[in-house]
Amino acid sequence: MTVTHEVVNQPPPLTGFTAADEPALLETLRREGAGWGEREVTELGALAGTAAVQEQSRWAEEVPPRLHTHDRFGHRVDEVEFHPAWHQLMTVAVEQGLHAAPWADDRPGAHLVRAAKFYLWSQAEPGHGCPVSMTYAAVPALRAAPELAAAYEPLLTARRYDYGLRPPLTKSGLIAGMSMTEKQGGSDVRANTTRAVAAADGSYRITGHKWFTSAPMSDVFLTLAQTAEGLSCFLLPRVLPDGSRNGLRLMRLKNKLGNRSNASAEIEYEAAVAWPVGEPGRGVRTIVEMVNMTRLDCVLGSAAAMRAGLRQALHHTAHRQAFGRALDHQPLMRSVLADLAVESEAATLLGMRLAAAVDRSQAGDAREAALRRLALAAAKYWVCKRGSTHVGEALECLGGNGYVEESGMPRLYREAPLLSIWEGSGNVAALDVLRALQREPEARDAYFAEIDAAAGADRRLDAAAAGLRKLLGELDDPERAQLLARTVAERMALVLQGALLVRYSSPAVADAFCASRLDGAWGNAFGTLPPGTDLTAILERTRTGDAH
Repeated sequence: MTVTHEVVNQPPPLTGFTAADEPALLETLRREGAGWGEREVTELGALAGTAAVQEQSRWAEEVPPRLHTHDRFGHRVDEVEFHPAWHQLMTVAVEQGLHAAPWADDRPGAHLVRAAKFYLWSQAEPGHGCPVSMTYAAVPALRAAPELAAAYEPLLTARRYDYGLRPPLTKSGLIAGMSMTEKQGGSDVRANTTRAVAAADGSYRITGHKWFTSAPMSDVFLTLAQTAEGLSCFLLPRVLPDGSRNGLRLMRLKNKLGNRSNASAEIEYEAAVAWPVGEPGRGVRTIVEMVNMTRLDCVLGSAAAMRAGLRQALHHTAHRQAFGRALDHQPLMRSVLADLAVESEAATLLGMRLAAAVDRSQAGDAREAALRRLALAAAKYWVCKRGSTHVGEALECLGGNGYVEESGMPRLYREAPLLSIWEGSGNVAALDVLRALQREPEARDAYFAEIDAAAGADRRLDAAAAGLRKLLGELDDPERAQLLARTVAERMALVLQGALLVRYSSPAVADAFCASRLDGAWGNAFGTLPPGTDLTAILERTRTGDAH
């Protein structure tokens, strides 16, 4: 081979790392009483960094699911075929308890350990996190129907991935989906037209359509339909107890920007059998608990994308020479990397804090439940929006190398917007922040109690908290409140992130965050941290063994 084909100045493959090698993550487990899960978390992080799992992720994306509406004889089958890599990833996720397992685990910190695992495994392949997340979120909603919960919850929490279309109660483990959105309504689910008619045996027959049903091969779905009493929630299985297919027709799979490994379908219900969950006419209130839980995973998924993109940027710049020295020794690139690292840690700390709030609220802590309700909406708004910008900047650190599919960065970039859209895009989340502030004063009190725990530690944080209190005093007029909704959600998320970093992160990271995000010493792009920022300390905290 001629000398022109000699490969120089290219980084080695990024494999064999441990995704859990992250101080903010492991420190949180220990601090929150979930240190018992550290070994499991570390082992899963190591698995996520293997070449074999990276190949599974690639195949799951490059060979997307295929819809088969009929068999060769013309019988309706409505099945989706996945690449084996999808099932391998799902098997690990379920066996590791990333789905609904914490609801059957009474150990302190069970939800936090699960969140840490979800965060790590999402870095390996994010698409299959959708059915995993919905299964996690289905359990608290299903508990509004105690008899159904008694039958289905043990299978939803079981650590067995039992794929295939069979009657749910005959399987060793179940996956749950959610089916709400319709063509004419979008986020306005009260505009749904799908109808449910009561049958003599207590079940209902549902007829209508759903515009987005993610993971349509799930075993059961929580869905919304109109009854005489109003919009109601139902549990609808793919296969009926007698083994026959329920009246759920898959019309087509969505051709999506990202999330390609996961199937999302347009479906029609034709007198599909379902059972009521919660009070008739209170379907939105019933299913909102499921929505809130999926929001937690949106925050975790966005934080995971940030960390995965940052890892790629650190690895590439550590091994790439430019202008006479390694890229990560160039002052401007160091500023970009440090800025990305600060954003990543702020997102991770916030997501883990909210997961810990789930544990505490399940133990009966009303203040933690109120904090979760408000802070989760703000975090969903801000962290998920930051995800796309962060991944885009991390991709740019690789230059043209990051723009080609083999780098894996385009996959991250395509996936990032989904998490801001899923279960309520930016406006929906921001308006939910307003509703919580207006209707639940205990949520506001819980939020500021969390901020006040860091009072006096940083003058810039104190000033930002005071400014936020003043801003919240301007929300009396409904029209003005809507115009301020995004500003309120953003500032609430930033102030909470600042408080967490000041309390729990390194001084260098906390100082950089407060100076840039809270004190205004920041530009409009990553890499504009103020002069004097301790870039070395930030990068040393962020680097893992693969990035040196």
